[in-house]
Amino acid sequence: MNWQASFSILGYPGVMSYIGKGVVFTLVLSVLAVVISILLGSVLALCRNYCTGKSRIFRWISTVYIEIFRNTPLLLWIFICLVACPCPKFFARKMWGLTSVEMKILFRAVVALVLFESSIIAEIIRGGLNAIPKGQFEAAHTQGFSTVQTMSYIILPQAYRAVVPTLLSQVISTVKDSSYLANLACIELMSRVRKILATSNMFNGVGRQMVSDVFVLFGLAFVIYFVINFALSCAVRRMQRRGTTRKKQEAAL
Repeated sequence: MNWQASFSILGYPGVMSYIGKGVVFTLVLSVLAVVISILLGSVLALCRNYCTGKSRIFRWISTVYIEIFRNTPLLLWIFICLVACPCPKFFARKMWGLTSVEMKILFRAVVALVLFESSIIAEIIRGGLNAIPKGQFEAAHTQGFSTVQTMSYIILPQAYRAVVPTLLSQVISTVKDSSYLANLACIELMSRVRKILATSNMFNGVGRQMVSDVFVLFGLAFVIYFVINFALSCAVRRMQRRGTTRKKQEAAL
């Protein structure tokens, strides 16, 4: 092992900027997946909890969706989306500095993450909905609120507030789960690190790949993932402490 030669890879022109773009795309993938998953998960949670009578078919659909995706591995859906997911023409073109092939992969990567994460987030939100007393529904209806207004202004805000720490924990999991997309030859962080490692003999000045190259490059990926997720973990703990303090203050009153 030649540690000096391996660390020189990071100083090679263009390597760090290439990895930096991977970090940006990892964050973009994660944010898109989380935002869309929260929206879809909210709809699924509402359907599973409150669609009864003539609309119970939506309850069945949401239940089947949640149970299928929640109880199967993400990697399976990544491969399925890579092979079978159609890509709209709008995304199948060169833009944002990516080739048309990379844009197709990016679209399918987001779809795979959303399918999986939305099923988990739906159950998280449903837990928040179940914690809300039924009396609040009755009180809202007596005040003249429609069902949509009751959900939008009273029920969902409380449910979100109750599950914010858990949702943030799921955001952390989503960032980590994005590393699976390296199996798609995607443009996120882990994929770029693997590509550099595959050609490390061109950058280390030795002319051959070394074990120390693996430690240096994957060590860099470890540090980046740790910094991102540790920052999110600190935010989760802070919100949990704030929520505990608020509950104690309310109990004291």
